[in-house]
Amino acid sequence: MNDNIFKQGFKYTHDNPYHEKLGEFSDFVFRDDEAETFKGKWNSEVFKRNGPLIVEIGSGYGEFMMEYCLKNPHVNFVGMDMRFKRTFYLAKKIADHPSKYFRYLRARGERIQFLFEENEVDELLYFFPDPWPKTRHWKKRLFQQPFMINARKVLKPGGKLLVKTDHDGYAEWMWEEIQKNDLFELKMKTGDLYQEYPDHFLASQQTKFEKIFIGQGTKIKAFELINRKEH
Repeated sequence: MNDNIFKQGFKYTHDNPYHEKLGEFSDFVFRDDEAETFKGKWNSEVFKRNGPLIVEIGSGYGEFMMEYCLKNPHVNFVGMDMRFKRTFYLAKKIADHPSKYFRYLRARGERIQFLFEENEVDELLYFFPDPWPKTRHWKKRLFQQPFMINARKVLKPGGKLLVKTDHDGYAEWMWEEIQKNDLFELKMKTGDLYQEYPDHFLASQQTKFEKIFIGQGTKIKAFELINRKEH
């Protein structure tokens, strides 16, 4: 993992035409460090209303984000992803979405402590991240101690970190990372979400990737973690 990503002075660098194209949607899409100026001000200045602040890291094709916003009009939702082309075409698709209480970031999950103030977020969602299956790439996995420390920081006391993955190896890795500290209370852990917890919130809606995995007979692994931080 590039530790500089977690530091104040990190700068996004790239040369991708879709970065400029995303500027067409500046009313609801923030690129790179643009969103970091709203740290601590998402409800007051961005959404201009009080409401639960839900953050999804790795929104992919946006199906969960869009359906969730329709079903939960009272929430303020921030989705984020790093893929340029995918993010651009998603922005085109959701430009006319009836809910106006969402924002979409082309930003890195490692930067949450610069995107959100301490105790600002109600729930963090982390669904089907790239598992980086090759051993030499494990250092690229987001779910490590620096991320967990920052997740605890931005989440409110009692706030939730909700995780789903199709990958056995990454699920095992996550469980090892969870056990390294007492930052979170383990509310739920499963190796087969739909068999063991069919009524859980995490089983209530499926992403595009999730539908593919389930169709292939893959069991969905999941965690529900509660922030132990005191008020």
